[in-house]
Amino acid sequence: MNIFIVILEAVVVIGAIVLGVRTGGIGLGLWGVVGTAILVFVFRLPPGSPPIDAFFIIIAVITASSAMQAAGGIDYLVSIASKIIQRNPKRLTYVAPLVAFVFTVLSGTSNIFIALIPVIYETSYRNGQRPEKALAASTVTSGLGITASPVSAAMAAYLVLIEPSGYGLPQVLLITIPAAIVACIATSFVQQRIGKELADDPVFQERVAEGRVQVPAVLESKMAATSAGAKATTADGTTTAVTVDEPPTRGRSGRRREPVPVVEHTVPPGGRTAAMIFIVGTLLVVVLGLFPSLRPAFPDEEGNLVPLGMSTVIEMVMFTAALVIILVRRVKPTLVVEQPLLRAGYVAAVALFGIAWMADTFISANEETIIKPLGELIKSYPLLLAVALFLVCGLTTSQSATTNTLIPIAITAGLAPGVITAMWPSLIGVWLFPANGGQIASVETDLTGSTKLTQVPIWHSFTIPMLVSWVSVVVAGLLIQLVVPA
Repeated sequence: MNIFIVILEAVVVIGAIVLGVRTGGIGLGLWGVVGTAILVFVFRLPPGSPPIDAFFIIIAVITASSAMQAAGGIDYLVSIASKIIQRNPKRLTYVAPLVAFVFTVLSGTSNIFIALIPVIYETSYRNGQRPEKALAASTVTSGLGITASPVSAAMAAYLVLIEPSGYGLPQVLLITIPAAIVACIATSFVQQRIGKELADDPVFQERVAEGRVQVPAVLESKMAATSAGAKATTADGTTTAVTVDEPPTRGRSGRRREPVPVVEHTVPPGGRTAAMIFIVGTLLVVVLGLFPSLRPAFPDEEGNLVPLGMSTVIEMVMFTAALVIILVRRVKPTLVVEQPLLRAGYVAAVALFGIAWMADTFISANEETIIKPLGELIKSYPLLLAVALFLVCGLTTSQSATTNTLIPIAITAGLAPGVITAMWPSLIGVWLFPANGGQIASVETDLTGSTKLTQVPIWHSFTIPMLVSWVSVVVAGLLIQLVVPA
């Protein structure tokens, strides 16, 4: 009978997550709270601990990010990234993913990558490269920055859970950052060798013939030669030469070629200052995490002096950074709350709160029945944690909610904090289904048709780079954690 009740409770948890995903937006968090209410009022489970610290860390960080966005700081960061990307067109598949990763680390959100999508597309297209190579790789690697950023929502949730195990921000970053860089390089290496060249892509050729996209200047001579020699088979079996009009611009055959246009990003006055204030706040969080002696210490219940917790530090520093940006750049507070980043951050915070609260309620009440056996399974087969993180994040599309759901099970199972941290970037599974803004924006921006979705939901342009990133970041993390002191 007890097992039957636990199964019913599990159905409530899974059902709330499924309905939340279908509702979208803050629906994920709201369904989580409803699931918690059903567990408490119907099944009489004691309510778990709501993730208060993680919730307010997200609010603090996203407030600072939104203040920076309102003051033009995001525009400044995007302009810097654009210049780096456009100055390295021949190495675009390697440069763009690293830039996407670094800027996600600095800003704490992969939303910044969406602003870079047109730049990556134009740079690859105008230089005759297959846009899918850089776009798909960059979309995926921007997600790696979430578990390597000291100010991301997922990091906020993770630190609250892992710090009691003896691991703090310094140890986490020492594993996740180098492992993510290895994954970025591995992903770029594989992605560079995937897909036909743009000039040979039948989808691109078809779109050119239909007039939906123009041939970039660097490919005009090659495309013209290919088209002039092409043969088409008619219904009666005969062949007819297919020709196309001569492109108006000129290519390698001594003809004049149009210069590759540069995508410019206008930076509002003071944008650089706002970005610098935010980055200084981020670096201050890292420094205070690296050197606990810089934090004030207070006696605990046993009278021992304990440094101020990093959750409180992050909240103080980032709220202060938001105020400094508002005062220095004279930003209207009402403008801050209107920023897209604040809306996105609020959705993330509510999703974390609802799902994590429901998960903690279910896990705490069923530790003997289901959590301990599951923990023993993960302890015997640790890589199951990586698989679980990958799949659950793909289903919920929430890195922070997945963190709060599964990491406590791994900690209960007795896995070493270094091993847990090494597998935590499996949250890259967020790209499993094409349900994220970065994926959709990349597909819609790529007019050549090389970046695409298919009728199979889990097979798309982002699948291979996602799998390569997942395997390489976990393997690299497991090796790196061996030399990271606890």
